[in-house]
Amino acid sequence: MTIQDTNESRKKLSAIYNEIAKELFGFGTTLLRVTIENNMITFYAKHRRSPRSAALEGEAPALKLEVDFRMSLLYKKKLRERLEEDMNLDMEAVLRDYDAATQLAITNVILAESQSNT
Repeated sequence: MTIQDTNESRKKLSAIYNEIAKELFGFGTTLLRVTIENNMITFYAKHRRSPRSAALEGEAPALKLEVDFRMSLLYKKKLRERLEEDMNLDMEAVLRDYDAATQLAITNVILAESQSNT
């Protein structure tokens, strides 16, 4: 399936991203923008600060960093699975960077060349 840059596609992608956030953290994002360009889907998201995360930050900062890293890996895995299952997308890579200080995450999904809208 080829993905087109339409409101419908962006809404579906946003819903999937937010469902994963709710599943992993108990709540969705406070800001989410999705762009589709050539063979890349980009999610720009601001997440809510978890009370557990704030507690770990004060008591065990190294553990909090490890938890953030592991949760980001899990997010990427679940996003890949959902995009494959729900939207039938073939991906080359899912790249994600999360900044704990600002709660911002940028996730880039690079589609296989046959999936691009060009």
